[in-house]
Order: sequence, then C-alpha cells, then structure tokens
Amino acid sequence: MKFNLTDEELDEIHNIKEDVEGKSTIIDEIVNSIIQPYCKDLDNYVLFIKDCLKDGENPPPTDAELDDFCMNLSTYIYFAGGMVEQLGIRDDIAKAVYKETYNTARQNQDKGTVADKDSIAELNSQQELLTSICYTRAWRTMKSKVENAQELLQSCKKVLSRRMTEAELTKIGG
Repeated sequence: MKFNLTDEELDEIHNIKEDVEGKSTIIDEIVNSIIQPYCKDLDNYVLFIKDCLKDGENPPPTDAELDDFCMNLSTYIYFAGGMVEQLGIRDDIAKAVYKETYNTARQNQDKGTVADKDSIAELNSQQELLTSICYTRAWRTMKSKVENAQELLQSCKKVLSRRMTEAELTKIGG
C-alpha cells in the first residue's frame, strides 16, 4: 500500500505523533511512580544480577552466587507477587471510579441526542479514564516484571542443576 501524502498532511501526522509522545511520557511517569514502591527491590536485584552477568567483565557466577540469586529472587518475587494483587485492587477501583463518573455525567444530561450525551459524559470523565488507564498499565507492568523475574529464577535453577549434574559425572568418570 502506497500513501501519497502532502507536506501539510505529513506535518500534521508529525504534530500528532509529537503530541502522543508528550502525553505518553506523562503517563509513563505516572505509571512508574505507581509501580516504583512495589517493585524497587526486585528491579534493583535484577539489575545486580545483570551487572554480575555482563559478558567479558566478570567470570560466570559461582555456585554460591547462583544459590544467592535463587534465594533472593524467590523472596523478592514473593513480595512483588503480593504487590501485583494490591495493584489489581487499585486498578479495579480506578475503573469503578471512571464508570461512576461517566454514568453520573451521562445521567445528568437532560437534552441532546444519545451521541451528544455520550460525548459530554466522556469529556466529563476523561481524567478518571486516564487514571484508570495508568493503574491498568501499572498492574500489567508489575505482573510482567514478576513473570520475567520468575523466568530468570528458573534459568538460574537450570544452570545450577546442570552444574551439579556435570560435577556428578566428573566424580563418576574421574
């Protein structure tokens, strides 16, 4: 599919893109401020592991370090998993606040078409909708972080298990 856009149309698209990026940055900051208290410890520990694994800068983690990774990750995942549920509650409440505000605004419209009433209700509940979107994104982000940390934990366990198997084979063969 080929688009033949005028310079004016391209400028308008560019302006819309900049507007979206600007507003997205604000939403990103709000989402990050919501999840930061919940996942700060997990994020910091995953960054610590990442630093330990940088190619060429450090030797591979020792068995003791892998044990440490497994124990600490399990602990951080435990607490972060509970926080996911707390964010889920906040997400549900934010959705309810939005629906309540929308329905109240919709109900208070005496005149106009259905579409007019819906439009006015949407405008009157826009901040609540954005707040709900922030909590939904925060919940999804936090859930994703926990799931990814669980994958990292499983990887650490596999490496540790492989090393133990190799050590056993060395004992048998040696």
